[in-house]
Amino acid sequence: MRYEVDFLVVGSGIAGLSFALKVAPYGKVVVLTKGDAAEGSTRYAQGGIAAVMYDSDSFDKHIHDTLVAGDGICDREVVEMTIREAPDRIRELVQYGVNFDRDRKSDRFDLHREGGHSEFRILHHKDNTGEEIERGLLEAARHHPNIEIRERQFAIDIITQHHLGQRVTKHTPGIECYGVYALDCDTNRIDTYLARVTLLATGGMGNVYSTTTTPVISTGDGVAMVHRARGVLSDLEFMQFHPTSLYNPAEKPAFLITEAMRGAGAILKDASGNEFMQKYDERLSLAPRDIVARAIDNEMKLSGKEYLYLDARGIGKKHLIEGFPTIYAKCLSIGIDITRDMIPIRPAAHYQCGGIKVDRNGESSIRNLYAAGECSCTGLHGGNRLASNSLLEAVVYAHNAAQSAIAEVESGRGKVKTEVPDWNAEGMVLNEEMVLITQTKKELQEIMWNYVGIVRSDLRLQRAFDRLNLIFRETEELYNRSVLIEPLCELRNLIACSYLIIKMARARRQNVGLHYSLDLV
Repeated sequence: MRYEVDFLVVGSGIAGLSFALKVAPYGKVVVLTKGDAAEGSTRYAQGGIAAVMYDSDSFDKHIHDTLVAGDGICDREVVEMTIREAPDRIRELVQYGVNFDRDRKSDRFDLHREGGHSEFRILHHKDNTGEEIERGLLEAARHHPNIEIRERQFAIDIITQHHLGQRVTKHTPGIECYGVYALDCDTNRIDTYLARVTLLATGGMGNVYSTTTTPVISTGDGVAMVHRARGVLSDLEFMQFHPTSLYNPAEKPAFLITEAMRGAGAILKDASGNEFMQKYDERLSLAPRDIVARAIDNEMKLSGKEYLYLDARGIGKKHLIEGFPTIYAKCLSIGIDITRDMIPIRPAAHYQCGGIKVDRNGESSIRNLYAAGECSCTGLHGGNRLASNSLLEAVVYAHNAAQSAIAEVESGRGKVKTEVPDWNAEGMVLNEEMVLITQTKKELQEIMWNYVGIVRSDLRLQRAFDRLNLIFRETEELYNRSVLIEPLCELRNLIACSYLIIKMARARRQNVGLHYSLDLV
């Protein structure tokens, strides 16, 4: 099947839906999402969205906190632009129907504080902020007559001049995006979506690691597609590991214990129940995530334990149950009463700070292709993301991308390329045993966790690279002779993302932010 639209959006989280709602008055919008529309990283965000809303805080403080967390390699102009736009974007979310918690007496927003923040500036909805944002935006999008949401549509590749028979390399000037080929996961049919403007809002790549807080659909699809289309990518060595995921090995993804809990007074403790963060940073349990994750990793290695503890008992029973109901219920379901018991925790892969390189309008190096949210690299995060700046970045860049895309369409510059051929599946045969895919995925995730994790070395990176080469060759051979199915496409994307992380980590010859090598100490 062939479809022609004005605006094509791949991904239905905060970035994709915000963009869709803003461009919808100017043309037909189709949103493709690989799973259910509500499923994605946005939904799993607990803590909230950072913004300066009142005079007790200031833009300068938020800017300073972001630059410090980013370890000096943020793009300062991008930081200033994003943080100064924040209040307007928050007000728009409220207009779309998103509810943030407010103080009952003053009706002002009830603000949390998280690691790396010097002030209380995190807007939230209890401890399920992302779920509330997703609900509000999805409801607004479903009621808009110009927006069509198509679920279980897996974007396979960006359509460029390559699909018109031209040779395209990373040195080719003026690479253009004409849309995407997408796999209908219910019929296994591969459809052609042609668009004047395409936005990738495909989320992260946390599933390159064996332990991650990200949903199973976070397989780096957007980054991998841009890599194959020869677009520019940046800073993928900076993978953020959240310090506190619930230790429950049988569960995937790992359940996140929000940083807001530490902001409310919870304390990190070692296997013996003693505080330890004073050995690593004067900010103690509220140090930025890269510092806290490395500290926990080191303490686990010193003790030989698979987990440490977060002690939230000092927060108080009423505040814990009312302020963190999702965490309270989750822990209780596995026999942990957080009002009486310490919470077993360990770090988990959580957020990619790098991705598809975009300008301040969210446009990539490929013409008519935009990216927003976790799959993009804007320069805001530098070497390490400040807590709760991710949802902010997504909504700010969705806004900027929408303004640019509207201008592109209204000017007539963006045009549908009707001569694009449909996907050629000739000669494909049925897949062999699924074990070839599932076992390779497990092997890849273990390699990345053990060799390219929180602490790295030249030897570990080399070993990971060598192992990855074999996995890549085996998977490409399988891909080239198989009927395409979602697990195989996801595996291929995970391998591409792993290669890019390793490549950029080897090139980074300085310990900065989330990249830490024993050979660079």
